[in-house]
Amino acid sequence: METSEGQTILIVDRDHDFLEWATKHLAADDLRILRCDQADKAIKVVEKTPIDVVISDMSIQPFDGLELLSRIKQVAPNTLVILTVGFPSTGQVIEATQHGAHDVMRKEALPFELRPVVESALQLAGERRDADQSNPEVQQQDSRVKIIGVSRALQDVFKVVGRVARSDAPVLVFGESGTGKELVAHAIHEYSPRRQQEFLAINCGAIPENLLESELFGHEKGAFTGAIAKRAGRFEQADGGTLFLDEIGDMPLSVQVKLLRVLQDGTFSRVGSNETQKADARIVAATNKNLADEVAAGNFREDLYYRLNVVEVRLPPLRDRPEDIPLLAEFFLQRITRKNGMARIKLSGEAVTALQAHHWPGNVRELENTIARACALASSNILLPTDIPLATAPGASLKSLAAAMDSLLDAMPAGRGHAWLNEKFAARVLERNDGDLKQAASALGVTTAEFRKNLR
Repeated sequence: METSEGQTILIVDRDHDFLEWATKHLAADDLRILRCDQADKAIKVVEKTPIDVVISDMSIQPFDGLELLSRIKQVAPNTLVILTVGFPSTGQVIEATQHGAHDVMRKEALPFELRPVVESALQLAGERRDADQSNPEVQQQDSRVKIIGVSRALQDVFKVVGRVARSDAPVLVFGESGTGKELVAHAIHEYSPRRQQEFLAINCGAIPENLLESELFGHEKGAFTGAIAKRAGRFEQADGGTLFLDEIGDMPLSVQVKLLRVLQDGTFSRVGSNETQKADARIVAATNKNLADEVAAGNFREDLYYRLNVVEVRLPPLRDRPEDIPLLAEFFLQRITRKNGMARIKLSGEAVTALQAHHWPGNVRELENTIARACALASSNILLPTDIPLATAPGASLKSLAAAMDSLLDAMPAGRGHAWLNEKFAARVLERNDGDLKQAASALGVTTAEFRKNLR
């Protein structure tokens, strides 16, 4: 491990075997490693000794890792803190990030990830050694958002949420359909200073172009047919709060121009009015499209793209985080059975394996629907692989047919392709009809003689 000269690490954990392992795992020249088994002891060490990096278990005693993190930041703001936890929750990762944690790591992943993370932290600590930077005070958050997952990819998303939530910067969330983009928008709002105000969502692709402008900015009475009264738009309704613009890539160009004005100076006009309105709404937008490609194709304004994409969040598809599938499936099982007053249903180990092997083109939404179908059709309180109706991806049958045709074409002898294909097809139809010539001919709508001809 490469370290700056004279750097010090403090490892805090109740498990003495872990302390011993971590000490040997991280050992390096010019690196001093201290360790203790209680949080109050750790604070005394930090108060007396310059520490570059602290690695602490989240469930340390007599107070937890978040409290230890806060106290360390008060007495040694430049010390980097890495928290470890068995199964980190969404709230733990976001709150730890907001309180200034350098990283939050699953204990299960430490043998593979601890060393490179500590190396990176030591490098940063070396660069900060002479800097005087304090961590801003962050108000304790009580709200929770149900984003389920312990995968590294999802934890990285939580960390971005924890950092960006405190600002008013526009956020652009990228992700396939069904990955939970609106949940991320909710998390940004719930962990922000705006959490006491409105969170409003609008699907830009689900509203006709002639109505979308009115939905966003409102309209005056008589502005168009059916406008029988003045109406405030979503920007006015979300004043002081957060406005989530889903499927922003489907927003018409005519409305994009007006949205750009709001992002630039916070002003807009209702449809049918020349009066300028002001609104202070934090914008979080989401799309499953590649907006850079849409810009190149002329379908999306380049200036609006850069205005929206101040902070970028990319949600991983479910197939890239299979370790989250058992947790999500269990969460949906409990929610569905509780909602419907059903007896407790469990997943067998084989069922979990089948779920993890599935490609999940519909992502988390598809998994939720699959679990709901399995619960509705369950004949016992244990779900086996045969009880879980995994959907075939759209177009999969056509792809299979194309693959079969390619295989036939590769095997087709030169010079008699048409006759050979007819023969193969007729033989397969005859097989499907248990060798009954008359029934096979009837299935194809030809006479028995014509069918025999194809067989020959």
